[in-house]
Amino acid sequence: MTLNLQDIPRVKTISKDDFITHYFKPQKPVVIERYIDDWPAYKKWNLDYMKTVAGHITIPLYDDRPVDYKDGFNEAHATMKMSDYIDLLKREPTRYRIFLWNALKEIPELQKDISFPDLGLRLMKDIPMLFFGGRDSYTFMHYDIDLANIFHFHFEGSKQIILFDQNQNDYLYKVPHSLITREDIDFAKPDLEKWPLLAKAKGFKTELNHGEVLYMPEGYWHYMRYITPGFSLSLRGIPRNPKNLSKAIYNLFIMRHFDNAMRRLKGQEWIDWKNQQAIIRTHKKNGIAV
Repeated sequence: MTLNLQDIPRVKTISKDDFITHYFKPQKPVVIERYIDDWPAYKKWNLDYMKTVAGHITIPLYDDRPVDYKDGFNEAHATMKMSDYIDLLKREPTRYRIFLWNALKEIPELQKDISFPDLGLRLMKDIPMLFFGGRDSYTFMHYDIDLANIFHFHFEGSKQIILFDQNQNDYLYKVPHSLITREDIDFAKPDLEKWPLLAKAKGFKTELNHGEVLYMPEGYWHYMRYITPGFSLSLRGIPRNPKNLSKAIYNLFIMRHFDNAMRRLKGQEWIDWKNQQAIIRTHKKNGIAV
């Protein structure tokens, strides 16, 4: 058995009206293949260019190690000069990724290489974020703390994308008081005997290539694996659905602080309890005895 995933729809380009009608209002993902052909970034942005403009900067790095109680919320696992990191990406596979890096703030000249999409969403223009990864590095299945609408632009190489909407939560082994599923689930090739309820989840998949943009609706779960070394830019817009906006406010101002406090108070016992609860609660919601 495999995951129940349908291909994300693809269009060459799209008008504002069509995007709002067919994707934003029904909250469905889409890949736009040729939307940024006129951006300077389309031709300029690759790993070598980033090494040239940002090689001197020390950047925070993350890997796929399990959550440890000693780690703060989204706390980096290592640091490295950007030039050394790009050399590493090109030399060999590495689990180290750059996560939520506001490079356009640190390197203002990059701002001239992009423009903000006019697709009917009010984007947060002060926090364009870059993400880098080496071959076979990946993010755990998660959703973003602010449940934003996201335009995700990919540069150099390709990456595998798997998405689920929030309606699939009962099948994903969601870890309570967090934004992730069980970290030991390999969504690239999941063991459905060990995680049988994943077979009930209905999701989406695609392979994102250089210059393509993925629209991820509010609160969508996403797993991303770098097929080749590369990087992506995310632009985000505040959730419009009042329910999602209230969840975002709760996550930002209550949930993450509560989780950090419990890590300090309970230590690894808190992490272990949450992981066990992911199984117990998922089974209970689906009428399975625990």
